[in-house]
Amino acid sequence: MKTVLVVDDSRIMRNIVKATFSQLRIPCQFLEAGNGKDALKELQSQEIHLVLLDWNMPELSGINFLKTVRAMEQYKKLPIIMVTSEAAKYNVIEALKNGATDYIIKPVNEKMFFEKLSKVTI
Repeated sequence: MKTVLVVDDSRIMRNIVKATFSQLRIPCQFLEAGNGKDALKELQSQEIHLVLLDWNMPELSGINFLKTVRAMEQYKKLPIIMVTSEAAKYNVIEALKNGATDYIIKPVNEKMFFEKLSKVTI
């Protein structure tokens, strides 16, 4: 079974993301982290197949997590989808330039989620 790491400082948002993902009937198990620092620990402790990542978080922001992970050879191909309320075009460009696989703007909806996930092989 594939493992998806949901990284967001809001427990409610993590639950919404997991529920939306589950509605798509994609069999997987979820791990959660409330910030980028905890997400790095999770990533390094077990095999993760997909990261769903918020931008604004304490300790280590999503964009800094992304930069850190992409600098590590073993995670160059790991699918990382930003799921964030940062909707400005420059944020999207910065995330994609730094290695985000895709970008979903909150609030998430099932259709958009499915479109983005269908492009990612997990």
